[in-house]
Amino acid sequence: MKTIITYGTFDLFHFGHVRLFQRLKAMGDRLIVCVSTDEFNAKKGKAAFFNYQQRAEIIAACRYVDLVLPETNWEQKREDIERLDIDIFGMGSDWQGKFDHLSNQCKVVYLDRTGNISTTEIKSNLGANQGRS
Repeated sequence: MKTIITYGTFDLFHFGHVRLFQRLKAMGDRLIVCVSTDEFNAKKGKAAFFNYQQRAEIIAACRYVDLVLPETNWEQKREDIERLDIDIFGMGSDWQGKFDHLSNQCKVVYLDRTGNISTTEIKSNLGANQGRS
């Protein structure tokens, strides 16, 4: 059995997230998604619209995802790879090269982001349209 893992905040779930999960799942048998907790996001200087529990529930409902776990710190990736017997670590191409140090534990892949969609862009557009009726 080939197991794949990915990490992220996954706020404002959109078709780019679905396509990422679909492509990762196609690489193996089991997809594990680690969702950043609210506390970890605060350490990263990020704020999510939905809280951790809500985001984890949304991600768990995606048919490509087999297991959702909390991401609580940067260092847990090495431990997760070993503990969960991970074959492939996958992230979006915006993280290119940032996790190459994990390649001694498993295969590391960076997938091209889905065009014309991003959570940051959605938040920006919602803010810009807030004053309009």
